[in-house]
Formats: sequence, C-alpha cells, structure tokens
Amino acid sequence: PHIARMKSGLEAIGIQLDWSAEDWAQLCNRLIVENGAGNLGLYLHVTRGTDNKRFHAFPKNIAPTIFAYTFEIAPPPIADKSKVKAKKVSTSRDLRWERCQIKSTALLGNVLHFQHGYEQGSDETLLFNADNQLTEASACNVFIVKDGSVITPLLDNQKLPGITRQIVIDVLRNDGQISVEERTVTMDEVANADEVWITSSSKEIAPITEIDGKPVGDGNIGDIWLAAQTLYSAAKFDY
Repeated sequence: PHIARMKSGLEAIGIQLDWSAEDWAQLCNRLIVENGAGNLGLYLHVTRGTDNKRFHAFPKNIAPTIFAYTFEIAPPPIADKSKVKAKKVSTSRDLRWERCQIKSTALLGNVLHFQHGYEQGSDETLLFNADNQLTEASACNVFIVKDGSVITPLLDNQKLPGITRQIVIDVLRNDGQISVEERTVTMDEVANADEVWITSSSKEIAPITEIDGKPVGDGNIGDIWLAAQTLYSAAKFDY
C-alpha cells in the first residue's frame, strides 16, 4: 500500500519513475539486510532530480533522485490497556494547503501545527477546517468512537489517505462486530466522543484520553480501542 500511494503521489506531481513493485522490494530488502534487520522503519523519498538553475517550471531531461534509509523504531503497541501509553492532544484550525492527499516533503504547515501542540505538552494536534469539521492530525489520521460505532472523516483533498487508517477500516469491517462509518465528523462530535484514536504506521492505533486538557469520555482507554488494536496486530503483516 505504501508503494502504491507513492506512485499515485508521483503521478499527481508529474514525476515519472519507471520502478516496479519488485524494484522497490529489492531496495527495501537490501537496506534491511545491510542494516542488521531488527525493528526498523524504512524511509523512501523521491525528488524530481537536480538541475543547474533555479526555475519554477519542471526541468526537462533529468532523472529523479531516490533516497532511502532505515531507522530504529519503538516496539509496536501491545493490545493491552495496562501496557499502552495513552496520548493527549491539542486542537487547531487547519491552515494547510488544499492538496493534503499528496504525501510530500512540503510539510511546513504540518510541522507548525505539530509544534503548536508540542509547546502545550501535547503528543499531537487535531485539525479542524473552517466549518469546524475534523480533517486529520498533523501527522496522523483520526478516529472517534460513539455508542459502539467507529467513525473517521471521509477522505478528500484535506486528508492524507493513511495506510494504517485503511487497514483499521478493513480489519474492523472484515470482523463484522463493530460498525465503521466514513463521514463528516464535527468538532462537537469529537468533544463528546466516547473514544478518540490517532493512527499512523509508527503509532499504529494510539488512544487519546485528553483533548485540550479535557478528558475523552471517562478519561480511560476504551474497549473498542482494545478490540481494534487486537485485530490490527493480527492482520497488519497481511498488507
């Protein structure tokens, strides 16, 4: 899924790179082996290439630059309320550009939003558009739980199509025990949710127990999170 999203992003910004899924797999496997395997993350980065002048139009006849490296990551979360660290978040008006569905390195808006929360002692910042609708967090997608149903904003140009987000939706729907909705989520719904989660490849499903200093639900990690993380942990390597 990550490579498919990268290919979609390259097409969206007009970068032509004739690499197959096998080419990417070989690069990733080589990096993992040469760095001793273990609990590693992989960072993949493609730019348009280098030119000898500064000009806003796309340069012609240059080859894309591919940059990749591995980095150590923390062990994956365990589906156990007593062993997972709950997060607290801040909120902010979403002031980023209107092409957030493209995963690019132009992340100044995201960085500034993350810093906003960081300076308040928060782990993330939830973002809301001008209509007080939830978009995403500065580096994560967002889910809420209300009355046993899991709800997440419908994808559009204001949200990155997160890989973990999609896996969570898939495993919950395949299990069939918990309702999943993709729709507009309002600020009031977030404030009155029973549970709130943020999702990303490194965090997996992280439970939120405090927003802007106020407790989420009863202030404890919820049972629906436990069910979702259990299903995710069992299925994530199938993707």
